[in-house]
Formats: sequence, C-alpha cells, structure tokens
Amino acid sequence: MNIHEILKKYWGFDSFRPLQEDIIRAVLEKEDVLALLPTGGGKSVCFQVPALAMDGLCLVVSPLIALMKDQVENLSRKGIPALAVYSGMSYHEVKQTLQNAAFGNYKFLYVSPERLESSLFLEFLPALKPSLIAVDEAHCISQWGYDFRPPYLRIAALREELPKVPVIALTASATLDVQHDICEKLNFGKDCVRFQQSFARPNLSYSVFQPASKQVKLIEVLKNVPGSAIVYCRSRKRTLQIAELLKQHHIAADYYHAGLNNEERTARQDNWIRNKTRVIVSTNAFGMGIDKPDVRSVIHFDIPDCLENYYQEAGRAGRDGKRSYAVLLYDLKEPDELFEQADLRYPDTETVKKVYTALMNHLQVPAGTGEGMSYDLDIALFAESFKLNILEASYGIKALSQEDILYYNEVSVSSSKLVFTTSKTDLEEFEKQQPALEPLVKALLRSYEGIFDYPSNIYESLLARFLKVPVKTVQEELMQLHRYGIVQYQPQNDKPQVLLLKNRMYQDDFKIDHKALTLRKEKYLLRSAAMKNYTGNEKSCRSVLIGNYFNDHTILPCGICDNCINQKNIKLSAADFSIIFSEIENYIKVDPLSPAELMQKFSPGKRKQAWTVINYLLSENKIKADKNGKIVAA
Repeated sequence: MNIHEILKKYWGFDSFRPLQEDIIRAVLEKEDVLALLPTGGGKSVCFQVPALAMDGLCLVVSPLIALMKDQVENLSRKGIPALAVYSGMSYHEVKQTLQNAAFGNYKFLYVSPERLESSLFLEFLPALKPSLIAVDEAHCISQWGYDFRPPYLRIAALREELPKVPVIALTASATLDVQHDICEKLNFGKDCVRFQQSFARPNLSYSVFQPASKQVKLIEVLKNVPGSAIVYCRSRKRTLQIAELLKQHHIAADYYHAGLNNEERTARQDNWIRNKTRVIVSTNAFGMGIDKPDVRSVIHFDIPDCLENYYQEAGRAGRDGKRSYAVLLYDLKEPDELFEQADLRYPDTETVKKVYTALMNHLQVPAGTGEGMSYDLDIALFAESFKLNILEASYGIKALSQEDILYYNEVSVSSSKLVFTTSKTDLEEFEKQQPALEPLVKALLRSYEGIFDYPSNIYESLLARFLKVPVKTVQEELMQLHRYGIVQYQPQNDKPQVLLLKNRMYQDDFKIDHKALTLRKEKYLLRSAAMKNYTGNEKSCRSVLIGNYFNDHTILPCGICDNCINQKNIKLSAADFSIIFSEIENYIKVDPLSPAELMQKFSPGKRKQAWTVINYLLSENKIKADKNGKIVAA
C-alpha cells in the first residue's frame, strides 16, 4: 500500500495534516529527520505510516512506559502487531519479547532508552533488522532541555551498530539550542532535514490572570466556558482540594495524580474522556498520549516550571479546531519562587551524595553490587526514615537519574503477567466444568501467542474490550483461574521503582559531573526567566511570545489572547469591514488557506485590519478552521 492507502485503512483519514506528508516522504528517502510538531500535531503518524510502508521493524525509543503501553494497545486495536520492552520486566520476559520481535510478524518494537545497551538487547539487534529508528520525546536527549534523560544518549551507540538505518526524532517543544543538541547527540549529518510546524494555535485563546482569589477566578472561568476541562496543579494534595471545591459548586470533577493505583487512574481518565466527569484536576502526570479533541479549557492553577511544559499542557485544549481557552492563574510571588527553588531543584554534590548513600542503605544494596537490579521505592517512607525533606530526596534522586546512576519511574512499571500452569487436556476438562470462564480462557489463548509455555505481559483492558465486559470482571475471573491452579496470574505492580544502572559506589569513589550540574541549573534559571516574562508581559501577543521562544518567528498576533484584546485599537468602518470580508470569502473559495497564508494575501498595511475581521468571523462561525488548520467557509 502507498502512504495514503495506509492512512485511510488504519487511521480513517483521506489526507495528511500540514507537514506530515513531507516528513513521511523524507523518512522514506532514508533521510535523518527532526520533526517539531505541537501537542496534538500527529507525531505518531509521522513514523508509523512510513514504517508500515517499509519492510522490516520500526524501533521506537520512548521514555514513558505508560505512553508505550498506550501506543502498543492503540496499534493492536488497529490490527497492527506491536511489542514493548521496558524496565521492570524480567530477563525471561525481555528475551521472549525480543524473540517475538525478531522472528514474529511484528512491525513496531517500543524500547525504553535504558534497555538499549543491555547485553540481551544487543544480542538480538542483528536479528531485529530495524528499517527505521523513531526517537519520541527527543528533547530528552539534551542536557539543556527541561526533561533531560541520560539513557537517551545511548541512541548514538545504537546508530553505530545500525549505520544505514534512518532516524526520525520527534518532539513537541524544543528551543533552538535544544534542536541543535538533538541533532548533534543523534549523530545527524549536515544534510539532515528539519521540519517545524507553526506554534500558532489560531483557535486557542491564551490568558494570564493574577486574581485576588484563584479559587473564585477558577469557578468563574469554568462557569463561563462550558465543556470539558483540565485544571493543572503543582501538588497532589491540591488536586484533591480543588476537585472538592468544584464539586461544592456543582461542577462534576475528579482528581488524578501518579500516587493513585493503576485501576483508579484508568477509571478516572476513562470517565473524563467519556464526559462522565467534566473537569479533571491533575498534576502534570496527566495528559500525555490522551487524544481527547473536545477539551474547551486548560487552566493552570499554579505557574508551570517552564514554557515547554506550559505549551504542551495548554495545547491539550481545542484539538478539534473550535475556540478554546488556556488560562494561567498565578500569585505575584510565584515567578520569583521559581528562581528561589533553583538550589533545591539542582542540589550541590554533597547533598546528592547524602541522598545516594541514604538510598543505597534504605534499599540494602552492598557496595560493589546492584547493577541491573530493580527495587520498589516508597519515597515518603524513605525520606522519613533518613530524616530528609521529601523534596530534597526527590530532587536528589532526579540528579542521580540525570547522572545515569539510576532510573526512577514514579508510575507503575510492570504489566500484569500470566502463564498457563496446566496441561491442554486438563484445560479442556476445566472449560467443560466452568463454562462461565471459557470465554476468558479462549481470549487469552487467541491474544497471546506462547502463553502456554512462557509468562506473557497481558493487558486486562484489551481483554475486557475483546470480551465486551468491564475490566473489573476480567480481573476477578483471572484471579479465579489463578485460584483454580489453571494459570499463574500476577497483577500489575503499581509501586514506583528504582532501577540501578551502576553498582553501588564506595563512599570515597562517589563522583558526579559538577560542571554539567551547574550548567543544567543555569539553563533552568533561563527557563524561569522566560516563564516570568510570559506571565508579567501585558502588551505582547501571547502566541507570539510562545512562538518566539521556540524559534518560530512567523506567528502573527493572534487577536484573541488577553493582551491582543486589551491592545486592540483598530477601528473599522462598515464599508472597510465588508470589503475585507468579501476578499476573504473569495480567497478561501479558491483554496483553503492557513491563517498565515491568508494574511499574506493582504498588503502589509492592511494586515492588522484583516486579522481583526478574520477573528470576528471565526468567533461568529462565519468561517472556521478545518482539521488541517486551514480557513474554510462555515
């Protein structure tokens, strides 16, 4: 199939979004590609479509286990075979998965970066024969980015093993420095191709408020903007408090954070997606990989750490192209607190050493051992046991992670596992005696090849969809099979885990890169300054501020953010309005145009007036933006 047939068959779309086809064709020509596509811009299509058009396997490097699982489930539902290997899986599980990927009919293998240099993975690499390497969340490879993850640096070594395999790096938010760093760290040549979709969101109105009461302003916004909403808070405790506040004002709300178990998180997320819950109040643990196009407002109750996070999170509003709102609420002291937290977020060497020693003692790891071992970690208990401030413990562990000493995953890290423990003859007899459990037995055997011989990762949600029953029913029936001795079932582990990437260092041998730590702190201070400028700026268009930060200088004033509305001083006569309206209608009759393309049709002296008319027509539904962001008649 060609790429358009693939898009239609598996995604149901007749055409690609802007830049997607250009990116895909560059990949098919075996170019190295850096693609910057905003949140909701369709990044996965850019590597999944060409991978399906090529022979062989696509190797996808992704940092988020929950996102990997979600992608594998989404591909499976489309009938596209995919697998994943990540921390928390046993040696046998990893080996079985790699064997399936190498010798089975699979098109995608998702791999967490810390697995890339394991001896087992390298042993299977020649048999995998990847035709494409996709690096998702590529900003994680840069020390100067907001989310640096050292295991990403191992991708360069992977490229040495696969010199002729093209790489596509994808991210939603990277400054120019980070873009250059991504290309350098991935060993892109001078002839690599970069694509950057505009950071403009014509239907998204940005606003910043410094209210006397955030709670009052939040209620006001939610009552004035109907529809689905996300409220982001900095702490888990506050998510609960705000959700309760909204319920008291008769707004259907629930809270979400990484401390909830997997079943609670899944249920709350599903209720929100299905609009049973109108507002989800969450930490930044929520939203990645969730495709809900009809979110009308995203409200930040606390100032975000940086514009990268803010742009990604705010961008979850209005993916359907309809008018939506991104609102940031802050106290006057909050921007300065970002600077004050620099020492806490980037602790000195002695503090990091203290946390490391305490952690090794807590996990009871003898010196000179531990590499490759995983441990459950209750960080609150750890901090309390060693009389550490919990933030000091958290940022100390993050610093150790950035030094590639350990890997810490706050959300659940292991799937449910199951293997049959009976003979096929006895299983047939059991099915006759327990007919109510027969559909689940058949579903397991059909869904997971080799499950009779080896433990397999299973997904209760997929089984529930297949059987058309609630997930809870599947879990209860699996436990029944376990109690009968028919299977060995190990439910998903919801506890955060630490994976040691190096043996425990002796006290005198403890070393970290002090210079790199200092530079990361300096970059944090620059990001804090950009965030402070965004909140405090009352004149510049918010879309332009964001675009310029990400090196997109093509964005024109949006006309719908709080600053644009406050700065409007353009007066139009009825005659001028009619003339411009008529011109716009004539232009879009010939061909749908993006807002930027439409503006280019007008002379420079007339563009501000034209922009005012365009925004009025959009707000009155006289014209609209289609799924590709092009302006068309309503």
